[in-house]
Amino acid sequence: MAIALTRFGWSRDGVRLTPVLAALLWATLAAADGGAPEQPLDPTRAVRISQEAIGRTVGDHVFTDSHGQSLRLASLRGRPVILNLIYTSCSFVCPMLTMRLKEVAGIARATLGTDSFSIVTIGFDTRIDTPERMLQYALERRIDQAGWYFASADPATIEALTGETGFEYVPAGGAYDHLAQLTILDGNGQIYRQVYGPDFEPPALVDPLKQLALGTPVSGPPLAGLLTKVRLLCTSYDPKSGRYRFDYSLILEILIAVFCTAGIAIFLVRGWKQSGRSSTDPRE
Repeated sequence: MAIALTRFGWSRDGVRLTPVLAALLWATLAAADGGAPEQPLDPTRAVRISQEAIGRTVGDHVFTDSHGQSLRLASLRGRPVILNLIYTSCSFVCPMLTMRLKEVAGIARATLGTDSFSIVTIGFDTRIDTPERMLQYALERRIDQAGWYFASADPATIEALTGETGFEYVPAGGAYDHLAQLTILDGNGQIYRQVYGPDFEPPALVDPLKQLALGTPVSGPPLAGLLTKVRLLCTSYDPKSGRYRFDYSLILEILIAVFCTAGIAIFLVRGWKQSGRSSTDPRE
């Protein structure tokens, strides 16, 4: 029973709703479920709290991955991290968000590099979301990508993490109401961007990752780093193919701008020199 913010507006279980209809449906379903949660989720407030978390540094939390191994969040520092909070018993929005993330992450890795970022999918329902359930959740969706972790945590860790990331959720008739939200951390563990909705467009995720890549020093020779940044700068999203493509027109525009700037600079320098010669001419 997740509330999702899509590019069309608010929706519940995939059905688009106006605020009034959402409120009415909430009341109806709450009555059918045996009562509304003590504090119903207010989507507007949830988004505000989520946005206020941007710029906040996430702590070095310790999770248990789907293979029973310890996973420290700080061990992923140095490159962007996408946090994907879900609960495994969700029947619609959480799986939809995860599958969309799988699709767009493939586009992002093809554009930025296979090891350019990490993903951590975390089950916030600590009663059910054990490492075994997280492994099953990943296997059912055929997700076996390097750099993508499925993890569980104790209640205290989940409470701290959700507070830091501005992720609100409330019980609702045996399920949870929450935003469909992805949180992008920069290489220092600071929240850089929030992405909403289970059907988000690729640029909503890829563009922030590109920005982080351009702002991070690239290892290797200076020329190689420059070429990598030019490649990232000159990739643009093609909505027809659903992929990023190398846009040579951007390189042409950059070269034209460089040559124009250089030409103007040469013209000004020559004019300044000629003016200097004229003022010192003894024949005057």
